[in-house]
Amino acid sequence: MLQGFLGTLAPLAADLVLLAELAMGLSLLIGAWLARRGRFRQHAWCQSSVVLLNLLVIALLMIPSFRLQVFPKIPAKLGKAYYALATAHAALGAIAELAALYILMAAGTTILPKEYRLSNFKPWMRSMLVLWWAVLLLGFATYARWYVPRAFRP
Repeated sequence: MLQGFLGTLAPLAADLVLLAELAMGLSLLIGAWLARRGRFRQHAWCQSSVVLLNLLVIALLMIPSFRLQVFPKIPAKLGKAYYALATAHAALGAIAELAALYILMAAGTTILPKEYRLSNFKPWMRSMLVLWWAVLLLGFATYARWYVPRAFRP
């Protein structure tokens, strides 16, 4: 396993995921700004790209890591921050990703029947942005708990 480059005990993949997730979070803010400016096509491309890229990161890196390091210890070790943070991040992250995929299909396509499509996008999208950033902060906390030596934590 290759060592990361952020000066923690993290492997390279964890450092790359951390930076990719931060970039995605910032991209979502840019996408929200595009929507406020009335640039809806660019907004849709930006947000859709982030949701689909995140799905790849989850499937290829996060799920295998969770299955290997956390899942075997649930529920016995949920009282420990190492497992509790990762589990909370995974649970909220799954909800956020599934909801984002639903919004993509319900707002941006005709895949779903008309009764399942969205007509009032703003509350859904604003809620998703808040939820996504909550999950991102939980991800930062998980990274810090797993990979930042105790001597460097507040």
